[in-house]
Amino acid sequence: MIRFRLGLVINPLAGLGGSVGLKGSDGVAEEALALGAEPKAIKRMMQALEVIAPYANDIEIITASGVMGEDAANALGFNTRVVYQTPDKTQAIDTQAVVRTLLNEPLDLLLFAGGDGTARDVYSVFEQAVIDDKLPVLGVPAGVKIHSGVYGITPHAAGMVVKMLLEGELVSLMSADVMDIDEVAFRQGTVRAKRFGELLVPAEPRYVQAVKMGGKEVDEFVLADIAADVIQQMEDELYIMGSGSTVAFVMEELGLDNTLLGVDLIQDKALVASDLTAKQLLELTQDKPTKLIITLIGGQGHILGRGNQQLSPELIRRLGKDNIIILATKTKLKALEGRPLIVDSGDPQLDRELCGYYKVTTGYHDYVMYQVANPD
Repeated sequence: MIRFRLGLVINPLAGLGGSVGLKGSDGVAEEALALGAEPKAIKRMMQALEVIAPYANDIEIITASGVMGEDAANALGFNTRVVYQTPDKTQAIDTQAVVRTLLNEPLDLLLFAGGDGTARDVYSVFEQAVIDDKLPVLGVPAGVKIHSGVYGITPHAAGMVVKMLLEGELVSLMSADVMDIDEVAFRQGTVRAKRFGELLVPAEPRYVQAVKMGGKEVDEFVLADIAADVIQQMEDELYIMGSGSTVAFVMEELGLDNTLLGVDLIQDKALVASDLTAKQLLELTQDKPTKLIITLIGGQGHILGRGNQQLSPELIRRLGKDNIIILATKTKLKALEGRPLIVDSGDPQLDRELCGYYKVTTGYHDYVMYQVANPD
């Protein structure tokens, strides 16, 4: 007997621009594919659905045909009902059309895979719809930009939330912000985040992410101390400089041009290459001693998988845990309120291998041990 009706939507273009350095997918899907990007949204939705696959007989998945939902659900043995025919080339209007159709169904939850642009598409339909009760939604993170608070912290975590609902656990609901940024400005190094509205999501703090904290650290003395420590310890090897304002401060102290929202490569305190793609990073670091310098996203705690998809699982495996250097102010770490740092590389096995305690540089010769421990 079917006792849970799950609406399912996948934006198959989500995240395409990340690995090839385009900082998003809005309007550049064809360019990303031409540069060698591989669609990953379906795979990430399947990672979420795998968690609830043992309950397949109790679930009816209502979705769109093909790559927008049906293929992923059928591959895992779910009961699937198609209510929308996916065109050969999908656009934002297709996501909106699927959601609009699903709102006519007696759903228990709407699960979608995408990024902030997809969350906006979902919200735009809810905003226009006339429905008596607000339907809870949950996002499976598959985009480059994940500022919105409507997503699970990883695909597996999103699946865990659905599992809790299936098992009858008491899961509260809360309103979470739908955020997005101007991708044109984003590609030019400027972040202009905007709140578009709210969606109702399961309030499970272990598995659902907080809205990203914006803004550059105001305490430049702390950042200067962190930068001084990093620069003093730099050797002759290559250094991959991740995105974010804390790493950008290190580059500024070195007097080097920095791609705030991209990934750069330096050696001997000089710039080797800027704004690199995943493929370029693999090629330039092949058989060369290399370290990775990254920071966390304030409020969320992600160190991999949010805005730095250029750091591919293959690259991270090649580097190894010992060559990952994490920078963060104690203010950012305290804001996590004890929650661990998160890696969402796209490879669940690698994410498990990366768990453990890391030395985080928090000042000049000042370090703390902090845990990377995904909830799955």
